[in-house]
Amino acid sequence: MKFKHYFIFEPKAWVGEGIITLNMVEERLNFFTKWTVKEPDFAGKIISVQELQISGISENMRNELTFFDFTDDKFSVEMENLNIGKVVGAGVFDEKMIAWEFRENDLSFEGYETYHLQQDGGYLMHAEYVTSDQFRTQIDGKLWLPPKNESKDEENEEEEQEEE
Repeated sequence: MKFKHYFIFEPKAWVGEGIITLNMVEERLNFFTKWTVKEPDFAGKIISVQELQISGISENMRNELTFFDFTDDKFSVEMENLNIGKVVGAGVFDEKMIAWEFRENDLSFEGYETYHLQQDGGYLMHAEYVTSDQFRTQIDGKLWLPPKNESKDEENEEEEQEEE
């Protein structure tokens, strides 16, 4: 099965940025994110790590997401982090969008994320999460593949030439 999406379906590193809005504080916080998507394992599970750096918060947030049970347009997703523990949800995708949601779980935590494919190969993303105490988080941002680091390539070429 060939996917048009590279995000979550191909082992790559992604970077992103955006704004997080929390209903408990009258503040919009900038964030930067890095996703590392690994090769599928023998069972077809795709493990990815999402790291978030939020302005004004010294500790980075880390989510481990595992995508599995893929069909033509659906999949399952498991998210684990230190704050909420482990939660399992359902995802869908088509040629222009990838999305997943977490609902009806024992953790009193629910929400969703959507990633809309852009012409440049990046994604516009939107997410909303709510906890049982009505703590709401809204996230809007963009995600893209970083350009190849040309300076490292040039350094490697120079080293190879020196060795010759």
